[in-house]
Formats: sequence, C-alpha cells, structure tokens
Amino acid sequence: MNDTDADLQVIEFDDPIDAIERCYDLGWTDGLPVVPPTSERVGAFLDYAGRPEDEVLGGVPERRREVTVGKAAANAVMAGCLPEHFPVVLAACEAMVDPVFNLVGPSSSLGGAGILLIVNGPVARRLGINSRNNLFGPGNRANATIGRSIRLVLMNACAAVPGLFDRSILGHPGKYSYCIAEAEDDTHWNPLHVERGFAREDSAVTVFACEAPRQVRTTGDPAAIIESVADVASTMGTSMSTVGSTGDESSIVRRGEVAVVVSGDSETWNGWSKADFREALYPKLARSMSDLRRSGHVKGAAQPGDDERMVSLVASPDDVLVVFAGGEENTMCGVMPSWGPKVSSTAVTRRVRPPA
Repeated sequence: MNDTDADLQVIEFDDPIDAIERCYDLGWTDGLPVVPPTSERVGAFLDYAGRPEDEVLGGVPERRREVTVGKAAANAVMAGCLPEHFPVVLAACEAMVDPVFNLVGPSSSLGGAGILLIVNGPVARRLGINSRNNLFGPGNRANATIGRSIRLVLMNACAAVPGLFDRSILGHPGKYSYCIAEAEDDTHWNPLHVERGFAREDSAVTVFACEAPRQVRTTGDPAAIIESVADVASTMGTSMSTVGSTGDESSIVRRGEVAVVVSGDSETWNGWSKADFREALYPKLARSMSDLRRSGHVKGAAQPGDDERMVSLVASPDDVLVVFAGGEENTMCGVMPSWGPKVSSTAVTRRVRPPA
C-alpha cells in the first residue's frame, strides 16, 4: 500500500474492530477509523470502473511514488466510498498527478494546503454530491468520502504523511475532506467545467490546492458582494500576497489563483455572467506596494508613489474560479486563495469516465 505492490499484505481477521485497529497500526488512516480494504471490496470498485488494478495514473517522481488504480480503489474503500463514487476519485487522482498541478508542492509545503475537489456535470447530481446548504460542512456521504479518499491516497500512495513529507505548519479541516459540487441547475451561469473546455453533458472534477474557505458576509447586492469578496481575497498574509507569490519588484508577476463560491439565488445575478463577475472583481484584487513592503512581503526600501502603486494579486480575470454553490440565501460567499503562485501549482480539470 505504501510503496510498491510487493508491500501489499493479505491479513485475515474475524473481528472487524481488530481489522480497523490493524489499519491504524499500519499507518493507513487519517486519524479516523477506516473501512478495512478487503480484496472483495476493492475488487468491486475495480469491476465497477472497468479499469485494471495495475494501471498507473501518475505519481510523484520526486518521491518515486506511483498512484495506481488499485491503490486508489483501496483508499476509496477505506474512506467509506461506494463503488459508484470511484470514477470521481479516479478522475481527481488523474488531475492531481498532472505535472501542471505539481503535486509535490502543495502536498509537502509548510503552507498546509488542502486539495479542493469541485465536481460538475451529471455525475454530481446522480451521486447526490452536495452543492447547496452547509457547503463544506458535514452530513453528506458522497462529499465526505470522495474528498477523504484523496487525502488517504496522498498519505498512503504519495507519502504525504504529516511529519514525513507533509510539512504543514498549520493544516486546516479541508485536509480531511474537501469536496463540493456546483449547483449548476440553479443558475444561468456556465458551469465551471464548461468554462474550462468541457461539454455541459460531461462530468468532470477540478482539483485546486488552496487554503481553507473564508466566509464572506454580504448584503445581497452584486456590487456590494464584489466589494466584500475583493476585500477578503486581498487580505494581507494569504498565499496570494506573500513573498512566495509576489516576490520582489523584479518578479512581481508571480501571482496565484483564487476560487470564489457565490451562494444565493440566480435572480440576484440577472444580467450578469461569470465573465462579468470576474471582470468586475479582478481590478480589486490588488494591494499597494506600500502595504506589501510594510508586511515584509516585498523587499527593498520605500519608494515615492508606493501608496498609489497597486499590485495585482492574480495575473488575469481567468485566474478567478467562480463556482455557484451554497445556500439559497444571497448573504454569504466563500473565498479560497490558492496554495501559492500559479507557476507552482495550477488548478486542473479532468473528465469523469463513465463506469464500465
């Protein structure tokens, strides 16, 4: 489980509690009890997906680790998934081992990022992945177990074990499970996966390495919502405003991405598109050079005009991922700054293959 197929063990237990405790002994858990990955259960997942156990999805070459379909299945079982959840888990694994995502960065950084999954398309509705009230919260098996499976894959197949290669100073609860769907049937806005090049009838999952959700209270007026979101997204000390993202004056274009969850009802945004939202928000995602210097995130002596010289924290409006989700009340949004600059990790979307 942890290194190569040669490490896999077959152990028989009469008592399921003993089997769970053995998983703890082997270091396979995230701290919570897991479902023992019996060969029968793992086989059911493989059969449902119609993918060979030894198929390599990708890996972390810096650690000489590979993620196979079989390892993904074992961890999905342990997370409490159902077989029908497994195609989403596989797509998420394929996305996060894409070189553009650069898994070694967010999985080993001091920054403590979680890997957010945003599920779109028919599969989200078929599996009942929550896209509305209590978004990011407990109570939904699909959200909880699909998200948890990714953390277990990171630990068991990619060695992102706290204290080993996971060097987070501060983690966040999304590192247990971080999975939502977009409420695409409740809005006229294009779904995220359509904006990222897929057909509306496709099912897809986007992976994004980011900080914990920051709740933003709003008044329900579009212009006021944008002001509040911009203020929170531009807070000093996020990964988008630190030296690792902005650098010094000669490398100040190293900027990140930000995900914004917009809740409420579609009527609030009559006459607006997601592109309109991004275009209105983008110029406000900035801080003055003076602010960046005072916080120590840009080095060098103060210069005349620093108070007026604004520095964008994202490179373009396209670096704002807009997701319509959350409760039906239009008084709350969510902001998730990226783990680091886009050059270090970029959000990736993959199609969810239908089952065999």
